[in-house]
Amino acid sequence: MREYSNHMKRILSFLLLVGIAVASGAQVKVNCGPYLQNVTEDSFTVVWTTNGPAVGWIELAPNDGTNFYNVERPKYFDLRGMGRKPIGTLHKVTVSGLKPGTTYRYRVMCQGVLSQENRARILYDEGYGLDLKKRPTKVTTKALEYDKVKFAVVNDMHEHDSVMQVLFKDAKDKYDFVCFNGDMTSAIDSVAEIRMHYMNTASKLFASDTPLYLCRGNHEYRGNDAIKYLDYYQTSTGRTYYTASYGKFFFLFLDSGEDKVDSDIRNLNIMITEDYLKEEAEWLKGVVASDEYKNAEMRIAFCHIPPSDKGWHGNVMVSKYFVPTLNGTGLDLMLCAHIHKYRFNDANTIGADFPVLCNANRQRIDAVVDKDGIRLDFFDETGAKIKSMKFDKKK
Repeated sequence: MREYSNHMKRILSFLLLVGIAVASGAQVKVNCGPYLQNVTEDSFTVVWTTNGPAVGWIELAPNDGTNFYNVERPKYFDLRGMGRKPIGTLHKVTVSGLKPGTTYRYRVMCQGVLSQENRARILYDEGYGLDLKKRPTKVTTKALEYDKVKFAVVNDMHEHDSVMQVLFKDAKDKYDFVCFNGDMTSAIDSVAEIRMHYMNTASKLFASDTPLYLCRGNHEYRGNDAIKYLDYYQTSTGRTYYTASYGKFFFLFLDSGEDKVDSDIRNLNIMITEDYLKEEAEWLKGVVASDEYKNAEMRIAFCHIPPSDKGWHGNVMVSKYFVPTLNGTGLDLMLCAHIHKYRFNDANTIGADFPVLCNANRQRIDAVVDKDGIRLDFFDETGAKIKSMKFDKKK
């Protein structure tokens, strides 16, 4: 009798939840994203978040002019559950088996989970997909060869989202990729700040169709949820340091750590960045020894904190762990940030045999890289072009 009573209580509780969900018209929706990560010659990853727990997936269609509803489109699910569909608010789906240099249309889908009753049942809402007319999304896999690569880089925005909206208002389909070179927010006290401070704007203006790469700045090390930073992105290494190639153009994305010693009282006895930089330095030795790096026509590194033997501890660490390995490898340019102003150090002036350029905060660099060199155009926070630079290919 007692078992029957408990069973009835569970049924009544379940029905009550159903009633509340139906009465409130609750439906889980996308509240950030989608944005593209780790696009390769045959795959890409899409990341988005929802305002409630859901199962998410991607539907894929060729860019052939057919209506998305012309036929049933293949579905790709989040495999982080290792055989079970993850239920959560963060969704990360990789689509693979694609052709190089090919454009595809994709659609983000999700079905909200209103209730889970252990192994008995899961109650879903009616489901939701991004509007294909108001916001079509597409991706182009990397080609095998490139004559030139165009990218943009910003840094040190520190939650100035309104400036982001100006700098990237016309960014749709303009770049091969965009790089956020650190300190996009002042801390990650909550993962919601990733969404609110820059990823909402990025995904709406360009990142749903243009690959986004990120370098971690020292401020992304700070805050209660800083350790969750990489959960919201996908890199080729699964670490915050990685590489990307576009044909024979090679790009390094480095993690430069904190700007103070780990034992500094302001680091709250929580940092072990120097151990992490040592691991990264060993990885970097393998990168510069690779045929892909050696055979590249142009090589560019992104690194939030610039090298300097006489600067803060973070500058010294970059000089100690990265510069000796990069010297003599034909690196054409290192793009840095951190100091909130423009600064240029030519090759062989600060211990590096390559030029080091710091971009100012709240400014954008547009770069075009080809076999002959690198052209940089600089834009201020109003979107006005303020200067240009040219770096010829090393002989």
